[in-house]
Amino acid sequence: MIRSRSLLPARALCLSLALAFGTGLFLAGSVGARAATKAEIAAAEKKKLALKNAKAKATTAKGKTTAKTSAKPAATGQKPSTLGAKTAAPVAAGAVAVAATAKVAEVGKPVNVQTYGSWGVFVTSGKAKTCYALAQPKERLPASLKREQSYVFISTRPAENVRNEISIIVGYDVKPGDAAEPKAEVGSESFALVVSGTNLWIKNVAQERSVIDTMRKGQKLVIKATSQRGNKTTDSYPLAGLAQALDRVQKECP
Repeated sequence: MIRSRSLLPARALCLSLALAFGTGLFLAGSVGARAATKAEIAAAEKKKLALKNAKAKATTAKGKTTAKTSAKPAATGQKPSTLGAKTAAPVAAGAVAVAATAKVAEVGKPVNVQTYGSWGVFVTSGKAKTCYALAQPKERLPASLKREQSYVFISTRPAENVRNEISIIVGYDVKPGDAAEPKAEVGSESFALVVSGTNLWIKNVAQERSVIDTMRKGQKLVIKATSQRGNKTTDSYPLAGLAQALDRVQKECP
């Protein structure tokens, strides 16, 4: 069965997950909104911390003035203790960090729960929990070709009844068409991919489970594609650790 599920939501998910992993991609839509929310939270917390520090300094200054007025001559020249200030600073910073993290978590910030070989396992909190294994290629050819980062995601979204969905980012707009059809290779096995902009999925949905089983047993995943400009690329992903990563994904999103 040729994939018929709308790729737009999945594409948006892939891009947002890539951003969370630290790709540095410039994304729009919901990803941009999420980034803006994080920036606003950070700015607000920074402002609150600055205000708190200003009040603390004012209180300290007032205390120093009172001490200078009422201190005995023998106490002149003694420095006020800074132990309290040194202890309070990291505590305040930690409180701000926790508050910021809690607010960001409300919008589903992915958390890296474990890494197995080249594969990281991430879990998003929020209304629609998502768990996924993610990896970057160990080798990208030709090395001289400039393009954005490449990734492979294998995601599970229980609320949508989606499990082990394979999605791939190659870092450029892929050329569609039978002559330039991209493919995934594991050993002697080859699987056709369907194109949506810079993203690829397994073309035949019925094959997805077979692809996952083959990847679990394989040593290397190779993604071959052609850009709109005619540049042919090959990305190679080590598969060591993938089986453990997928087991953890299943555990986090049963």
